[in-house]
Amino acid sequence: MAEAVSHKGRIIAFNNESVSVEIVSESACASCHAAGLCGVSEIKKKIVDVPVRGVTDYQIGQEVEVCLARKAGMKAVLLSYALPALILLILILSLPKIGFGELATGGLSILGVAAYYLVLFLCRDHLAEGYEFYIRKR
Repeated sequence: MAEAVSHKGRIIAFNNESVSVEIVSESACASCHAAGLCGVSEIKKKIVDVPVRGVTDYQIGQEVEVCLARKAGMKAVLLSYALPALILLILILSLPKIGFGELATGGLSILGVAAYYLVLFLCRDHLAEGYEFYIRKR
C-alpha cells in the first residue's frame, strides 16, 4: 500500500492475534510554548488494536506507525462526516417546503442525523471488515 495514513504510536500490549498501540493525538496548538496557559490545547490518547499475522517480535514500549490505506481513510471521512452533513442539509431544506415549522424542522433534522449514526453504529462490525490496519516499524 503505497499511500497510507499513518500515526506514530507506542506498543502497550500484544499477544498472538493483535498488538495494542497507544496513539497520542495532539491539536495544532498543543506544541505551542503557551499551551499550558491558554487551556485551548488538547491531547487525546487512543488505543488501537491491530491484528497481526505470523511471528511477531514486538516489545512493549516500541515505537511504531499504525497505518491505514488512504482510500479506507477517505471512506471513513465520507461515512462519518460528509453523509451526515448531507442528510442534515437535505432535511433542513426540504422539511419547511412540505409544511413543517422551524422547531419541527430542527428537531426532525437532528433526529434524522441521530438515526443515521444509530444505523452506522449497528453496522459497525460489517463496516470494520473493510478497514485493515497494519503496523510499520520505525
